[in-house]
Amino acid sequence: LTVLNAGRRYLKAEDLSGKVFVTSGLGGMSGAQAKAAVIAGCVGIIAEVDEAALLKRHKQGWLMEISNNLDHCIARLREARKNKIALSLGYHGNVVDLWERLVDELDTTGELLVDLGSDQTSCHNPFNGGYYPVQLGFKEAKQLLSTNPGQFRTLVQESLKRHVAAVNKLADKGMFFWDYGNAFLLEAQRAGADVAKKGANKTEFRYPSYVQHIMG
Repeated sequence: LTVLNAGRRYLKAEDLSGKVFVTSGLGGMSGAQAKAAVIAGCVGIIAEVDEAALLKRHKQGWLMEISNNLDHCIARLREARKNKIALSLGYHGNVVDLWERLVDELDTTGELLVDLGSDQTSCHNPFNGGYYPVQLGFKEAKQLLSTNPGQFRTLVQESLKRHVAAVNKLADKGMFFWDYGNAFLLEAQRAGADVAKKGANKTEFRYPSYVQHIMG
């Protein structure tokens, strides 16, 4: 319902075939995103750093494909988008790398390859494994978390700033992004990322929350 209503509200579209939804997280609650994309008929690319979560969703049949190669992900995205094929593709990697690659595609080809975007990392718990920084691989990040939590926190905040910078560039070109109620925008703001709504007070963000704007 969230994906369908986002399409209705922001894309003015009842039919999401050929539309691309990019997000992250295939864990306990976020794992439903892959299934939702296919039910809605769109192309869903979902990033996840933990391979175990990807394999679990694939085994369940909720996730159609898995890839750790961004070139392959972009090629499959283009193919499914062109042919209006419903697809859920799990990218085994950090969502910041995926967002930055989509910005690179926009810069080099002029093509905006994503229509809808969100995030379901556990940003209510960003410094204890809920969000993994793009600067490190999954295993290295877990090790740093246990040995130097202060440095881990610094890297998470740097990563959040990069994350938002990439989303902002794509949103400025017409992608519609929303907060999934996971404190992503709040933690990004605390990290110093540009998420404030222009001309509004500090508690208002430039992107809507799914609770009030999509499901409300």
